[in-house]
Amino acid sequence: MSVHHEVPSYLTPHEIGPWGVYLEQIDRVTPHLGNLARWVETLKRPKRILVVDVPIERDDGTIAHFEGYRVQHNTSRGPGKGGVRFHQDVTLSEVMALSAWMTVKNAAVNVPYGGAKGGIRVNPKTLSTGELQRMTRRYTSEINIIIGPNKDIPAPDVNTNEQIMAWMMDTYSMNQGSTASGVVTGKPISLGGSLGRHEATGRGVYVVGCEAAAKRGLDIKGARVAVQGFGNVGGVAARLFAEAGAKIVAVQDHVTTIVRDGGLDVTALQAHVAQHGSVSGFANADTVNDRSRFWEVDCDILIPAALEQQITEANANKIRAKIILEGANGPTTPAADDILHDKGVLIVPDVIANAGGVTVSYFEWVQDFSSFFWTEDEINQRLTRIMREAFAAVWQLADEKKVSLRTAAFIVACTRVLQAREMRGLYP
Repeated sequence: MSVHHEVPSYLTPHEIGPWGVYLEQIDRVTPHLGNLARWVETLKRPKRILVVDVPIERDDGTIAHFEGYRVQHNTSRGPGKGGVRFHQDVTLSEVMALSAWMTVKNAAVNVPYGGAKGGIRVNPKTLSTGELQRMTRRYTSEINIIIGPNKDIPAPDVNTNEQIMAWMMDTYSMNQGSTASGVVTGKPISLGGSLGRHEATGRGVYVVGCEAAAKRGLDIKGARVAVQGFGNVGGVAARLFAEAGAKIVAVQDHVTTIVRDGGLDVTALQAHVAQHGSVSGFANADTVNDRSRFWEVDCDILIPAALEQQITEANANKIRAKIILEGANGPTTPAADDILHDKGVLIVPDVIANAGGVTVSYFEWVQDFSSFFWTEDEINQRLTRIMREAFAAVWQLADEKKVSLRTAAFIVACTRVLQAREMRGLYP
């Protein structure tokens, strides 16, 4: 489907980036929206974009400037919600797309949030701990005007963690004159964080992966699993699949690719990564120097859990997996989607597969407001129920309409968002 889009003045028409992938996904869902399609342009325009300068004093006394973003895509169903990533390749197009996918994700699992996202163009590995803290606090101060427990609630993403969230919460709280624990999620437990939050995204990938495997008649015990990205999401998902009896036969991270036909020892590999920062050098595995070979690994389940646009026209035909679980946001391009669909590969889209993180972020936010905290078992049970129900609803709609799981998830989510938009009306 070729649809002409008005490209905003702040993006380059010929290199629209990840935002273009999102727009194509919206075009694919539009014919299924019925009367709500009159509101669809709402989804093609972020509600609010803030671009900020983030100056800090380096340890050597020089001044460094970094470019920061916070995008609120849609808040029809509730406050904005979405992570903050620190990465040297962050762009406005990427943050726009990620905020829009958050809108869809939150609606797909029916948590009462809109979509938002933030980022800073920086390689955090080039900063000392002090510089990282100063940059985080300055960035938080700059976006302070649009975030808040009832406005927009940041969370960890690529290269950010509990410590970053603690600094953000403290900075916001100092500006407010009172502790506002609900302004971010993914915080340390000692500051109102939730049990189970750290593992939530990977656990969600595992839960929907089991549901998808059951639909396809694939036994998890003995299933061959390949994982791209061995951070919080990929590492946790790999461990849970291994504990269920699956074989993790390949792992690729930012440095290298390792394979072991008999299955990698995930616990030992996690310990190795914790010590060395990469899977590189892990003793009980073979190293593959050609990164593109990862996509050719003989596996039943493939989990892309790194960055967006990893599965493309160039490598989709090489993939041998029966099921793809999108642990990352936007890892598959629309063209690759079509190739894989024609091959009969089942893709569980990011907006369902990796929604465990935002689901438990929602639990954390609720716990902060009530100052009443749940046990980890309660959290995991609630997470599992929500993920299973969301997957079942999307599967049923995909079956009824004979569309992909991605299109079905977008139908469910966009219908909820646009119904809210229509009921609220336009003000003034």
